[in-house]
Amino acid sequence: MELVRFRGPDGPRVGVSAGGRVTELAGAKSMSELLAMPLSELRALLDDAAGASGDGRPASQVELLAPVDGRTEVWASGVTYEVSREARMEESRHAATVYERVYDAERPELFFKAAAWRVAGDGDPIAIREDSNLDVPEPEVAIVLNRFGEVVGYTACNDVSSRSIEGDNPLYLPQAKIYLGSCALGPVVRPAWEVADPYDLEIELVIERDGKTAWEGATNTAKLHRRYEELASYLFRADRYPEGAVLSTGTCLVPEAPFGLAPGDVVRVKVAGIGTLSNPVVRGLAALEAQASPELRRALAPDGKVLAGDDRGATP
Repeated sequence: MELVRFRGPDGPRVGVSAGGRVTELAGAKSMSELLAMPLSELRALLDDAAGASGDGRPASQVELLAPVDGRTEVWASGVTYEVSREARMEESRHAATVYERVYDAERPELFFKAAAWRVAGDGDPIAIREDSNLDVPEPEVAIVLNRFGEVVGYTACNDVSSRSIEGDNPLYLPQAKIYLGSCALGPVVRPAWEVADPYDLEIELVIERDGKTAWEGATNTAKLHRRYEELASYLFRADRYPEGAVLSTGTCLVPEAPFGLAPGDVVRVKVAGIGTLSNPVVRGLAALEAQASPELRRALAPDGKVLAGDDRGATP
């Protein structure tokens, strides 16, 4: 069973994918509504929908959207794998010890990544900054948290990052990490109770260029230096998330410098038991806006309507 957000005839909807069919949820119309529920209530709602999967539509006929909406925020964790610590130390010109110290520190590195409306879904373009000369995807498992800080599910994340900007000065991390096109999630949320061991999930990264594999690698969440609940506890320690949060948990698959993303690349992040998140790469804001999804085009339009040239969906 998988929790999905998909395009309905009159706007985005949420449902359960089970048995090859997608069943719309009767008790909620958005992911943010679901993440406002306690875990027990959410589980009962999804189990009921999965039991009625025969009434749903074939999954092959459903267009999936990024599994986040409303006021839900996306946050990310840094230096949670040893390889990530080494890569960040190598790229930093002035403060390598910052990353060495945070790896073993009691307090983890957490940073804001994206508002829901900025997040790309499966098939949507991701972007590299025009003012950066070394950019990489960072494949990660993201935990989906409800308003109470409970882990309700898992999804795949691509935490796109500028190594050149962050490497120049750690204080530039927000510019290296937080911009339009830097975050992709999906394609689905796998409920927490459906995952036997979240610390034994295979993660694969493939970067295709001109139809060929330009870079690939694989790892496992068994190498994660911190526990999911620990990361979540720090996120909720001094803040509130009325419609939940998604917290990406870090990476240890980092292409070696000087390899970087280029326009036209396709990045595939595969997490065992969750699925494959695939995104084409563009460079710069103008290119991203030109290829934006209907949801992003609505968010960017001043009146909230679909921008000219795109009539694939109604205003939700």
